[in-house]
Amino acid sequence: MATEEMRDEVSGLTRRTKGPVFVPGQEGYDEELKGFQAGFTHRPAVVVGAETAGDVQEAVRFAAGHGLPLAVRGTGHGITVVNEGGVVISTRRMHDVTIDPGSRSATIQAGARWAQVVEAAEPHGLVPPSGSAGHVGVTGYTLAGGLGLLAREFGYAADHVQAVDIVTADGELRHVTADSDPDLFWAVRGGRDNFGVVTSLEIALQPVGRIYGGGLFFGSEHAEEVFGFFREWTSTLPETMTSSVGMIGYPPIPVFPEALRGRHVVHVRFATTDLAAGPELVRPWREVAPVLLDHLGELPYSAAGSIYREPDFSHHYDGNSVLLRELAPEVLDAVRELAGADAPVPCIVDLRHLGGALAREPQVPNAVSFRDAQYILRVLSSPDEDGLSDVRAAHERIDKAVAPWTMGRALNFVYGTRAADDFRSELYEDAVLARLSAVKAVHDPNNLFRNNQNVEPAR
Repeated sequence: MATEEMRDEVSGLTRRTKGPVFVPGQEGYDEELKGFQAGFTHRPAVVVGAETAGDVQEAVRFAAGHGLPLAVRGTGHGITVVNEGGVVISTRRMHDVTIDPGSRSATIQAGARWAQVVEAAEPHGLVPPSGSAGHVGVTGYTLAGGLGLLAREFGYAADHVQAVDIVTADGELRHVTADSDPDLFWAVRGGRDNFGVVTSLEIALQPVGRIYGGGLFFGSEHAEEVFGFFREWTSTLPETMTSSVGMIGYPPIPVFPEALRGRHVVHVRFATTDLAAGPELVRPWREVAPVLLDHLGELPYSAAGSIYREPDFSHHYDGNSVLLRELAPEVLDAVRELAGADAPVPCIVDLRHLGGALAREPQVPNAVSFRDAQYILRVLSSPDEDGLSDVRAAHERIDKAVAPWTMGRALNFVYGTRAADDFRSELYEDAVLARLSAVKAVHDPNNLFRNNQNVEPAR
C-alpha cells in the first residue's frame, strides 16, 4: 500500500476509535510500546491505544482488511514474537475491575494488573488466582494458564475463568462461556492470543483472609543441601502449601538487604492458607543450613508480592522454562553446575513445585497441557551483559542436561522472542494442539493472530 494511501486509511481509523492511534515517528509511538520487557519491543506500522471494546473491533477489522498481522501489547511482562510492520493493540487504558461479592467473582478488563484486582477483592475477604508479582497483567497470564501464588491448592488461573469477551478475526465481539461456545471457550483458556483479542474476562475468586508465607535465604555454598532437601520435602507436602526455590546473585548495592549484598544465594519461598500448619511445615528448613535472612510470617494477601521479592522495574531479560515429570538428583546437579555461582553466564533460577490441584482437570476442561508435571524449572539471564547468543547457548546447555525428565514447556514462561516453530509442539500435548488447530480454522482461518506462539489453523 502506498504511503499516502496508508496515511488516509490510518486517519480513517483514528476517526473511528475513541483511543489514540500512532504510527512510527509520531509523538507517543515509542511510549505506547514500552513495557516491563525492555529488550524486545514491537515495531508495528500502526498502534491502537484501545479505550473500549469498540476500539479493539476497529483495530481488528483494519488489520484483517489490509492483510496485516495483529498482536496485543498488554500490561504484562513478556513479548514472545515481535510484530514488525503490522498492527498492535495496546490495552493499558482498559483497566476497570468490578467485584461481585455475592458470586465471588471479578470482571476484569484486558489491561488490568493483578495488584488492582487484589486491592478490589481483599475488602470482601476474597483473593484472585494471581501470581508472585502484582504488576503482572491479568489477561495474558490467565489465558496462558496462570501459575498462582497458591496454585497447588487452587489450580491454574485459567481453571477459574467463567466467561470471556473476545473480538474474533471477523471483528465481532463475542461473550463466550462454556454454554455459548464450548470449543472456543476451551481453546482460549490455554491457547491465549491465538483466537482473538480478549477485552475482558470473568474469573472466580477464593475466600481467603491472611496467608502464611515468605522465605528463607541461604548462601549458595549450601545449594546442594538446600536443593536436596527441597526435593525430599516437597515429595510429601499437602496441597495447601505452594513452594519454590530460587538462586540468584545480588550486586553489592544498598538497595538490597545487607545480608544479601554481593552474595550468591538460594531463596526458598512458601505460601499457604493454613495458618496453623504453615509454621510447622516450614520449621525443618531452619536446620538445613545457616539462614542469612528470614522473612516468614502471617501477612495479608495484598503483601504477597514480598514473598518472591521480584523487581518491579522494566529491564532486559531472556529465558525459558521446562516442565519436569520428576526432580531427579541429576537435574539438581545440572542446575547447580550450569546456573550456579560459577556459571559463565549469570543466571536467575526459579524451581517451582507443581502437582496438587494443578494436576487435575477443572470442572470445565481447558487447553492447559502437561498437568502431570511435578515441577517447573525457569532460567533467566540479562543479555545486556553477555549478549543474546551467549545467554541462549547457556540456557540450551541446561535444557539439554534436563531433557530426559522434560515433558514440555509453559506458555507463560517462554521469554524474549522465540519463533513459534521452535516450541509449538512443546507447549501443548499432541491431542490438545490438534484440537486447538481445528478451533483456529473456525475462528481465524487466515491466521490473523499469528505474531505469537502461533497455533496454525488446520487445513
